[in-house]
Amino acid sequence: MSINITMPALSPTMEEGTLAKWHVKEGDSVASGDVIAEIETDKATMEVEAVDEGTIGKILVSEGSEGVKVNAVIAVLLEEGEDAGDIGDVAAKAPEKADKSNSKAEEPANEAKSEAKAAPAKEQQPVEKPKEAASSGERVFSSPLARRLAKEAGIELSAIPGSGPHGRVVKADVEKAKKDGVPSKAAGGPKLAEGMGGDAVRGLYEEDAYETVKLDGMRKTVAARLTEAKQTVPHFYLTMDCQLDALLKAREEINASAPKDKEGKPAYKLSVNDFIVKAWAIALQMVPSANATWAGDSILLHKHSDVAVAVAVPGGLFTPVVRGAELKSLRQISAEVRDFAIRAKSKKLAPHEYQGGSTAVSNLGMYGVKDFAAVINPPHGTIIAIGVGEERVYPDKGEIKIGTFMSVTLSCDHRSVDGALGAELLGVFKQLIEQPVMMLA
Repeated sequence: MSINITMPALSPTMEEGTLAKWHVKEGDSVASGDVIAEIETDKATMEVEAVDEGTIGKILVSEGSEGVKVNAVIAVLLEEGEDAGDIGDVAAKAPEKADKSNSKAEEPANEAKSEAKAAPAKEQQPVEKPKEAASSGERVFSSPLARRLAKEAGIELSAIPGSGPHGRVVKADVEKAKKDGVPSKAAGGPKLAEGMGGDAVRGLYEEDAYETVKLDGMRKTVAARLTEAKQTVPHFYLTMDCQLDALLKAREEINASAPKDKEGKPAYKLSVNDFIVKAWAIALQMVPSANATWAGDSILLHKHSDVAVAVAVPGGLFTPVVRGAELKSLRQISAEVRDFAIRAKSKKLAPHEYQGGSTAVSNLGMYGVKDFAAVINPPHGTIIAIGVGEERVYPDKGEIKIGTFMSVTLSCDHRSVDGALGAELLGVFKQLIEQPVMMLA
């Protein structure tokens, strides 16, 4: 019996990917463990190995195909004695996810029965996108009965607040809208609001006034996660100035003592960012209640400081995680971050290397940015934003002196890290930066 080869889930959050390359063609024999394809996710390119042995009977998804859903059939493998004629009808499309909101427990029983009578199809069909949403570019989740009632009443479906699961518009919402009133379809015009559709935005400009850049998987994921973070995570921000003179001196002395090879190249070269990651990791151990993430029904207090480091790459951002950073030397942190940065730019990081962690460091000081507030990357509880080190005049016991300072801004998830706790954490970090010898104790 032929075997369907499906799009694998290469990470817990993966929903779709790009089939970048086939390493086999129809008629090729494969054994278990053979690499048959390369899959691009939003942040990585991974090889896919054959699980069973046989012959590639049919390839259903061509190279370069984007948006291939997880569990979609991408090829068919023939077992011994089979030929292409044994392959039945195979759909390359992934099965639609079951809509939990169709259960009777989540909607009135009479509505569920009405919908069942209206759609007695034997096979599960994709939910038709409501026409009301198409004109504005927005997707409105609603029940079939709610769509029919809204259409009959001439009510714009996207204007009705949904009370069903995940904001789904149900029959009761439409009846309430009919009673209380909402903007009708005739009151059109694109609305300048969150979630404004692409067609509506493009309609505001002349066609020759812009260039359209197609979104890749990484940019889509970054946009979705940042939108989720700002909408669901209650941020607050704390800023302090840290003096860098002692740290810069220590860095210079450590780098000067690095052994050199025959060509005179030092074995290592620490950056200011390496000291920052180390100081942040130790600070989280000294204030353990702040090494926390929000888990909905609980707060997770982490035993180690798993610090994600923001790495800018063309088209997006990676946040590889330095795990147990408090236990690693400055040299180890430096080598690990450098390796992450190199592999991130070629999308060679494995999912486990950029997922997880409880906090992050985002450093824009090298671009001359004085200070900024970073967006927390869920489920992290904090992120610290690092500004440029610059010379400033400051008073010291009645004297005017010049020193090098940087501004740092801590973003906290108020659900897991309160204001006083965040201030304590930032104060400990400042102390470690200004007295770097404490990191080596």
